[in-house]
Amino acid sequence: MNGKERKNIRPGIRVAIVLKQDQRTGKRTVGTVKDLLTNSQNHPHGIKVRLTDGQVGRVQEILTDED
Repeated sequence: MNGKERKNIRPGIRVAIVLKQDQRTGKRTVGTVKDLLTNSQNHPHGIKVRLTDGQVGRVQEILTDED
């Protein structure tokens, strides 16, 4: 699913994000969404979220239960 649209993301879902310091490498961090930080309906680099562990990054992929 698309991580660039706010309507697809809600607290409690598992996502793969790219942290600010990992933007050059594209390394992804997997976690559960706590808060949505981007107010606009979409963003070309992904919606910015805070994970339950406090890390902040942009959603690259929304993970399903099978991932």
